[in-house]
Amino acid sequence: MTPAGLDGVMADLRSVYQNATAMKSLDVSFATRTLMLLFCLLLFAWSHTDKKTTPGPSFCLGLGPILSYLRFIWTGIGTASNYYNNKYGDIVRVWINGEETLILSRASAIHHVLKNRKYNSRFGSKQGLCCIGMNEKGIIFNNNVDQWKKIRPYFTKALTGPNLQQTMEVCISSTQTHLDNLDSLDHVDVLSVLRCTVVDISNRLFLDVPVNEKELLQKIQKYFDTWQTVLIKPDIYFKLGWIHQRHKTAAQELQDAIENLVEQKRRSMEQADKLDNINFTAELIFAQNRGELSADNVRQCVLEMVIAAPDTLSISLFFMLLLIKQNPQVERLLLQEIDTVVGEERLKNGDLQKLAVMESFINECLRFHPVVDFTMRRALSDDIIEGHRVAKGTNIILNTGRMHRTEFFLKASEFSLENFGQNVPRRYFQPFGSGPRACVGKHIAMVMMKSILVTLLSQYCVCPHHGLTLDCLPQTNNLSQQPVEHQQEAQHLNMTFLPRQRSSCSMPPDPDL
Repeated sequence: MTPAGLDGVMADLRSVYQNATAMKSLDVSFATRTLMLLFCLLLFAWSHTDKKTTPGPSFCLGLGPILSYLRFIWTGIGTASNYYNNKYGDIVRVWINGEETLILSRASAIHHVLKNRKYNSRFGSKQGLCCIGMNEKGIIFNNNVDQWKKIRPYFTKALTGPNLQQTMEVCISSTQTHLDNLDSLDHVDVLSVLRCTVVDISNRLFLDVPVNEKELLQKIQKYFDTWQTVLIKPDIYFKLGWIHQRHKTAAQELQDAIENLVEQKRRSMEQADKLDNINFTAELIFAQNRGELSADNVRQCVLEMVIAAPDTLSISLFFMLLLIKQNPQVERLLLQEIDTVVGEERLKNGDLQKLAVMESFINECLRFHPVVDFTMRRALSDDIIEGHRVAKGTNIILNTGRMHRTEFFLKASEFSLENFGQNVPRRYFQPFGSGPRACVGKHIAMVMMKSILVTLLSQYCVCPHHGLTLDCLPQTNNLSQQPVEHQQEAQHLNMTFLPRQRSSCSMPPDPDL
């Protein structure tokens, strides 16, 4: 109801009151009926004003926003998003830190957001992002769209085009080196091997300086834990100095380590007679020398390039190894294809496109049990999504993991290669996102996963600990789905590697059978 309308109602009420007092002869019941009529008119007008009809928890005098925010803090962003979508449907309104947030798991709504430049920004605590160095720096959570556009081309150049040609060779070499260095095949810490491998690959491709992999991985893990902890915390959380300092110190350890590596690269460039390989870090250093990027931005970009694979790709490969052993027929098909395409030869770039079963398997793993199953965005202007009004500044969570299990696919709730027996429209399968802020590393990630899996599976059958499956694997789902790696769980995550004869589709017996 407009202010003018309310003024009119108030004037009418005053008129009724004056008339009632001036005319003593009027019956009291008439005045009561008049007031009741006016009340009904006000109620009717209020019920026809625009109201939010998006499903979700009730506001309930401010209690709803508090409870929904606490659920995100307590259970993690991914777990809370799945809870609300399962309870209220595929478009849900909640609150994070008092800010209205939509959780979308409907393919058409997700596609609308991903392709629309109105959602080029992400959301997160500004103080939290400052704590980990991501506020208006790097590419992952840089909410300064102009800065992000300036930085993205450096990542695009490094992760696409000619650089893809050398990726496969580097992946094979690194994987083989780490396999050859195993102390024992009986209790292999697979997560550690995969993480060391992908860190080495990232270093060779994008940095190319001597690195202590295990020390760097420890710092990466602390940084990632801090990232998950501070991303959506309220400002008051950072007023607690000892807590803030603890997180700042954990993040600073990795930042300092990366800064030292960048300086090593800078010195090696200065001392080189000729620069034959201008890689990602070298390009950033040149940009800094030209005054286009700050030293902090260079450090953050290198940091994000180095942490990306251990955070996601290595865990994805771990999940894939579990799914292989849970599906013996899929394992048999993969081995047959490897023997047919590769045989006794070394994997070549031309072979990657021929590995159709491998590609279907990787896609199905990314659909069925992705490491990252949601994306965070913020509306830069007003919009309408599927009939729901979205105000500027609204937070958006795209729950692609749930979408992949509820729409389009023939056996959406099962792990089956049949789900990729035909071409899948992009809008129904979004493991790397799409549109202007899609993951720039999606092509190189596929090359890396194929190369590592072929190198490993062609030599070994991987056997998890007895009874270890994805369903019984303790996991968390905050920024991403991660296996719980407490000390008491570490041995349970180990696997046995059984040597396999090349050019043979037979599989060694399972040691647990």
